[in-house]
Amino acid sequence: MLFGLDGVEIGLIIVFVTLFSAILSGFPVAFAIGGAGVISFGIIAALDSAGLLIHQAIDQSSDAYNALVASGANEKAISIFRNPDLPRIGMPVFPNGWETALDRNVSFIVNRINERVLAGQSIETLLAVLMFVLMGIVLERSKIANDLLTTMARVFGPLPGGLAVSIVVVGAFLAASTGIVGATVVTMGLLALPTMLRNNYSPELATGVIAASGTLGQIIPPSIVIVLLGTLAGDLYSAAQDNRAQLAGCTDALTYLGEPAVVSVGTLFQAALLPGILLALLYAGYAFAFALLNPEKAPAVEMGAANGEVITRGEGFTWFLGAPIALIVGTILLANVGLVGSQSITVDSFSDIGEAASLRTNVGPECQASMIELHGQAAWDAALAEQAAIDEAGGAAESVRLTPEEIEEARAVMVADAAPIGTGVAILAVMLGLLLTTARGVSPSSDPKPLILGAIGILGVLLVDVLFVGPQTSMGAMVLMMAIPAALALWSTRTAASRMAQNELIRVVFPPLVLIVAVLGSILGGITNPTPAAALGAAGAIMLAAYRKLKEQDRSPKIIIWSTFAVMIMILVGINFDLRINLDGVSVESWIAFVVSYAAYLYALFGLLFSCWVLYTSGVLTPAVRETAKVTSMVFTILIASQLLNLVVISFGGEHYIQQFLQSFDSEIKVFLIVMLVLFVLGFVLDFLEIIYIVVPIVGPVIYGGSFDPKWVTIMIAVNLQTSFLTPPFGFALFYLRGVAPKEVTTGHIYRGVAPFVLIQVVGLAILWFFPGIVTIVPDLIPN
Repeated sequence: MLFGLDGVEIGLIIVFVTLFSAILSGFPVAFAIGGAGVISFGIIAALDSAGLLIHQAIDQSSDAYNALVASGANEKAISIFRNPDLPRIGMPVFPNGWETALDRNVSFIVNRINERVLAGQSIETLLAVLMFVLMGIVLERSKIANDLLTTMARVFGPLPGGLAVSIVVVGAFLAASTGIVGATVVTMGLLALPTMLRNNYSPELATGVIAASGTLGQIIPPSIVIVLLGTLAGDLYSAAQDNRAQLAGCTDALTYLGEPAVVSVGTLFQAALLPGILLALLYAGYAFAFALLNPEKAPAVEMGAANGEVITRGEGFTWFLGAPIALIVGTILLANVGLVGSQSITVDSFSDIGEAASLRTNVGPECQASMIELHGQAAWDAALAEQAAIDEAGGAAESVRLTPEEIEEARAVMVADAAPIGTGVAILAVMLGLLLTTARGVSPSSDPKPLILGAIGILGVLLVDVLFVGPQTSMGAMVLMMAIPAALALWSTRTAASRMAQNELIRVVFPPLVLIVAVLGSILGGITNPTPAAALGAAGAIMLAAYRKLKEQDRSPKIIIWSTFAVMIMILVGINFDLRINLDGVSVESWIAFVVSYAAYLYALFGLLFSCWVLYTSGVLTPAVRETAKVTSMVFTILIASQLLNLVVISFGGEHYIQQFLQSFDSEIKVFLIVMLVLFVLGFVLDFLEIIYIVVPIVGPVIYGGSFDPKWVTIMIAVNLQTSFLTPPFGFALFYLRGVAPKEVTTGHIYRGVAPFVLIQVVGLAILWFFPGIVTIVPDLIPN
């Protein structure tokens, strides 16, 4: 053996050295990765042909190996690491020659490009990357960060370390709206860093908090890292659990686990929400504590008062806290007592299929023993009892078509159980009520009569719903009966909106906040998957940027405002009316609703096109689209190049060798800690894209093939990868900040500044390790 190392080990060293050298060469990363794959394959093939790379494999023809298999050992679990005493046999790393390996690599890379880039199952999810990038770049170019930084500095500036805390708040806000690390760091570096230095802030704290806050976009949804990781995690988890089930003697993961082995990007977005907020709180807490311990390095700064009306503490508590809590909690209590709820009387034409047992019980002895070990004897006994009850009843009930009499009977039951106030009406009433209470809190000295009339209108809507609207009332009749009180409430909200616009904080935060709620709400609530939500976000960002541009040019933004209302009308009509006009016997009501919704759709489309025209003529759209094309091209090119490098590692047995090494540890916790440490170290020299597409596919079958929750595993990896933006010498956030920092800020300042935040990342990982419920609680509460 060359240098006393196994041939596969030498091959892995050659791949890593070649990859590292290619990245340092200055070539674009995507081409460097692909080139490293080609060059390393050539070197390994030459050494293998010369007989210098010898792999010491287990001799499967030996008596010791056959005796081990005969004793019941699983052949897949036997390796040179678990069974070092078995006889070995020397063989080349390319058993069939490098020519065969090359031919297989070429065919596999074509198949993988087709599966993962062009026409695979994950391509629809990957399209979300394009639209999230466009959304982020457009919002960044609309100068939303400028207003946010100014406003938050006025709010938090008077506190010790307030400017640093405001940077964290803006970073978290931009993470949820843009998610583009480079744009966020550069913008905050240009706008906030000179201000912080001018007010005697420590250069280390200033640079560290800007760089760290900019990276929050990699964990707070909508995160490109989670989209890319999610597309991989779903495939890796499914395949790894199937393999785990087969090793346990079962046919598939569904049988062994008792549930499908799936994890989606939407679920990962839900799981990432609280960890992202946790990291932001840790950053802000460090900045505040630093200011308390070193007041001269992070002084309180008065940035000028906001232009809103001065209110008393009691008024603020009443209208910004007390009244909103009363509205929300009151509605929840009414729902719990059955006064608010669904009024739907839609009955399925088919009966529900009978429930199966919690676990499959018709399995072999080996699978049964494994399932009892995994789920426990009590769960197995319960499943047996459930299956016995099902068998006694003649088997699981099949879904059959209901007779008209059965449908009417089921509908009558639903009518009798319907709540007096519909869920949709209650939600709209709460939203309008929150607008009125906020407007009252913003300007308590203004005439309250318009707001009181609005409250009367909201109560009128609820009263009409209770007294005159029932489950069998048509939507058209309901709209007519609620028209007058609803019009009164909407008229009042116009006054409320004008008063809220007088408050700088609300005026700056509210528009992007609505966009964030629309995008994340549709994903986290399970309404849609990330790709349509990303399209909604991109369109909303374009309209918001156009609105701001028109205001800067002193032009009327009414077209965009009315387009926003058109979108709301389209959604409300689509939810409440049956728009299927291709059915037999379509009612006049449905035709009217269809015409209204289609007209709203056309006007909303016109507003979007008008917004594009405004941005195009203002010189914003063209560079934004060009930058989006660059970023997405880089992502997909790295994806293709990394597949090539990954196939090279597979071709000489490198992937299998690493997986066998990791699987040789008896402790699943130890394996995961090793992988996390390796990812952390690689973050010093590799970008997150290279780690996701080169390293994760190699170690994924091992870490996703255990008993850990796949959501928790993926979020732990994502938080770990976030540090790759901060770790010297190749942290991208450090390069971005170095490029815009004043000359008095040195590279040493930046490196020393990010060091505490890298430690905070490690602390965050430790918190998620000991309290995994932080990751899993939101997905458990909001089922997809």
